[in-house]
Amino acid sequence: MSNDERDRFGQKLQDVEAARENEWARKRDQELLEKMRAQKSAEATCPECEQKLVPDSEHGTGGLVCPKRHGAWFTWDKIVKMLDRLAHPESK
Repeated sequence: MSNDERDRFGQKLQDVEAARENEWARKRDQELLEKMRAQKSAEATCPECEQKLVPDSEHGTGGLVCPKRHGAWFTWDKIVKMLDRLAHPESK
């Protein structure tokens, strides 16, 4: 086998190995994405008591609250709106 043939054969082996690594990485990324989607779609629970968070209908904030009053969770947009209301109470 000549040096040129050996070099081409070695390059083919490297290409095959790189393709296998790329396929493994693609499958792993897909698994991680599916896991993240499943976590996101799961119902939100309180980190302290693990009860299902419920919408805050009492104060009209649009956030989620723990039924045992361990905390409240809001989207960033809701927080900005609440801060704006606090900073400018006359513009209600």
